[in-house]
Amino acid sequence: MAKRKAAPKRDRIDVFAHNRAAWDREAALANPWTIPASPAAIAEARAGLVEVKLTNSRVVPRAWLPADLRGVRVLALASGGGQQAPILAAAGAVVTVLDASPAQLAQDRTVAAREKLALRVEEGDMADLSRFADGSFDLVLNPASTLFVPDVLPVWRECHRVLRAGGTLLAGFLNPATYLFDRAQEADGVLVATHALPYRDVDLPKAERERLFGKDAPLEFSHSLEALVGGQLAAGFHLVDLYEDRYGDGSALDRAMPALLATRAWKPV
Repeated sequence: MAKRKAAPKRDRIDVFAHNRAAWDREAALANPWTIPASPAAIAEARAGLVEVKLTNSRVVPRAWLPADLRGVRVLALASGGGQQAPILAAAGAVVTVLDASPAQLAQDRTVAAREKLALRVEEGDMADLSRFADGSFDLVLNPASTLFVPDVLPVWRECHRVLRAGGTLLAGFLNPATYLFDRAQEADGVLVATHALPYRDVDLPKAERERLFGKDAPLEFSHSLEALVGGQLAAGFHLVDLYEDRYGDGSALDRAMPALLATRAWKPV
C-alpha cells in the first residue's frame, strides 16, 4: 500500500509580532499608508474640511461622520501613520490612535507635535481593546487593516464593546475575491484564479511567500464576506451603508473589479 504523501511543512509564526515588524519596515519605505498628513490638510480640517480614508482612493462621505466633531471620542483603530487620527483631532475630536507598529505611531506623534494637537497614542493589538472600558468611544474608524489578523470576529466584538450605544463603526477591508489570483501573474497583467478561499499567507511555505511578496512582507488573510460584514451583524451592529473602491493603480485587478469595501455600522441604543 502506497504511503500517503506528507503535507508541506508550515512555519510557526507569531502573526502579530511579524506584522508589527513588517509595518515598521513599511513606514521606512514610505508605504502610502505611512505618509503623515500635510500641514495644509491639518489646516483644512481645522477649517471644517475633514477628509479621511478607509480605503485607497475614496474619501469617507462627510455624512458618515458627525456633523460637529468637537468633543467626539474617536478610536482610530489600526490607523497609525499620522493620517486619519491627526485630521480628526484637528477637527476637534478627542482621538486615541491604536496601532501595532511603533514606527507608524511615531508618525502620529510627529504630526501631533508639529501641529500642537492633543492625541493619545497606544501600541497594541486591534483584536484586544481590554485597556478601554465599555462605551469609551462615540466613533471607531478602522481603515483597511483586518487583512492582517487571522480572525476578524474578535475585532468586531471589541469594537462593539468599546462603543457607546448609538456609536458608529466605520471600517474598510478587501473584497476576499481579490485573493483568488496569482500575485506574480497579476503583476504581469494576467488574472489567473489560483488560490482557494479563505486565503492565508501563513499556509504558503516560507520560500513561496518570499518569492511572491518579498522577504518579511506583512502576512495577509482574506476572510470571508460572512466574517467581514456578517461578523459585524453578529457582534450586534446594524449595517447602515457601504461603498466600493478601487486601488487606483491601473493594475489588471483594478481594471477588472473594485477590490475594496467600506461599511458604516451603528450600535443600537
